[in-house]
Amino acid sequence: MVVLRHIVEGENLSTQSVAAPASPRTRRSPRARISRDVALVATFAAIIVGCALAPAIAIAGVPAPITLQTFGVMLSGLVLGARRGSAAVVVYLALGAAGLPVFSGGNSGLAPFVGPTAGYLLAFPLAAFAIGWATRRLLATRAIVERAAPDTARRLRVFHTATTIAVCLLISLLTIHTLGIVGMHLRVPMPFLDALTADLIFIPGDIIKTTAAVLVSLAVLRAFPVLRDLR
Repeated sequence: MVVLRHIVEGENLSTQSVAAPASPRTRRSPRARISRDVALVATFAAIIVGCALAPAIAIAGVPAPITLQTFGVMLSGLVLGARRGSAAVVVYLALGAAGLPVFSGGNSGLAPFVGPTAGYLLAFPLAAFAIGWATRRLLATRAIVERAAPDTARRLRVFHTATTIAVCLLISLLTIHTLGIVGMHLRVPMPFLDALTADLIFIPGDIIKTTAAVLVSLAVLRAFPVLRDLR
């Protein structure tokens, strides 16, 4: 949060500037916008690294461990939007491919891209892009929710948040889980049904991580409303 405040306020993109007649896009020079975008992408790539290096949970018979990577991937798409969110994930993957130990368990290099976790890694940028694209439409309705009467707004916020969580979970199932299953099936190798069964173990944890990512993203966007304009 402190880093985001430095990036946003350092570019004079505070909440007050959102209310100004000129939009951030028109006021900032191309170089300033690029510098801001690079800083945001790098920050969220670092967040994904931190999530990946958090202690993983290995499960017997499952070739891929339970990690916090999906939390970081979803958070990137939710906060930065489709293009910047997926760019943060690509930067993270590029750092690992280049040899930095940023993957789960401190792994690095090209081996993870051809191993049991290959499908999950390759799906991360797709998931971040899709989540950023889909939630941009949902965020456009959030302002309408906030303008409703207090009691109505409270109920609508709960419904809106639950809808956002459901959309992110659906995207995760269609991208991360689908490609992850295919990756385990092809690269372990293991029968497709066994790979599907192994992947089902990740779903309860992903529900928790998705819920947390949505709640955190809403808090971040509420603290820095200008980030909505950058999506």
